[in-house]
Amino acid sequence: MSALGDLDQRVADCRACPRLVRWREEVARTKRAAFADWTYWGRAVPGFGPSDARLLILGLAPAAHGANRTGRMFTGDRSGDVLYRALYDVGLASRPTAVSADDGLTLRGVRITSPVHCAPPENKPTPAERDSCRPWLVEELRLLRPTVRAVVVLGAFGWQAALPAFAAAGWEVPRPRPAFGHGTRVALDGPGGPGGPDGLGGLDLFGCYHVSQRNTFTGKLTPEMLRSVLREAADAAGLPTVDEGRGGGVVG
Repeated sequence: MSALGDLDQRVADCRACPRLVRWREEVARTKRAAFADWTYWGRAVPGFGPSDARLLILGLAPAAHGANRTGRMFTGDRSGDVLYRALYDVGLASRPTAVSADDGLTLRGVRITSPVHCAPPENKPTPAERDSCRPWLVEELRLLRPTVRAVVVLGAFGWQAALPAFAAAGWEVPRPRPAFGHGTRVALDGPGGPGGPDGLGGLDLFGCYHVSQRNTFTGKLTPEMLRSVLREAADAAGLPTVDEGRGGGVVG
């Protein structure tokens, strides 16, 4: 098993936060009527994507009837529908939908993770739960650092959780810490400046509104806005993308 695979297994076995453990397991027992025939995952949800990813997407936490049900990040809920459709549109996912962990979906140079790995009540982890989960993100970043060159952070919560994690994993975070905003781009240097030793290169950090129903239903985040951030981040990471509508050729 790879180091990242071992990390994913340890994340899935985590029971560090009693409130979150109770909630995720209660949801898995009671279920939603539409998913009554499902066996819910009901555990912490590890990251998803290749171990040599050049682009990382960082969300908030698993959805109670999405990733907490399917066991895969952003899979089985409307937020995931929006995210994977956009990834497919720009050529970073093999299919436009994500319905289960065994649906054959693969990501191309991209990994998806979150600062909190358990579904929280009302989608609101506490600061203490965020901080308790941070070592998992720090370890994941350290394992990805030889290849990862860009990160898209979905939402202000993820942004606030990400900055100290990047600092702990060895990147240099500017002070004062940059504020979140959609379309924000911040360059993080490795130790000792750009390039850095030990394969820890620079990193471009991108802010994007979260793919929540609140944002997508109101038009605060449109598919075009999301695709634009993904394309810019993919370009920074050195990943090729495809033209709009998937009818054109590879760009980048």
